[in-house]
Amino acid sequence: MDPLLTVSEAADRLNTSVRFVRRLIAERRIEFVKVGRHVRISESALIAFVVAGTVAPLTAYDVSGRAA
Repeated sequence: MDPLLTVSEAADRLNTSVRFVRRLIAERRIEFVKVGRHVRISESALIAFVVAGTVAPLTAYDVSGRAA
């Protein structure tokens, strides 16, 4: 089982504000776990969120429309 991170710890790992992570939770854009009244985010859910938002760089073909 992955370690469960607090909202503050998740924000630190993403290098963002706590407010941003709370917005992700409110908009259901990231998987989270409720432990009583506490909200926790698994490390794998954080990694999956980052991977889902990763954009591949353009290649020379993408830019020019022809082989380089």
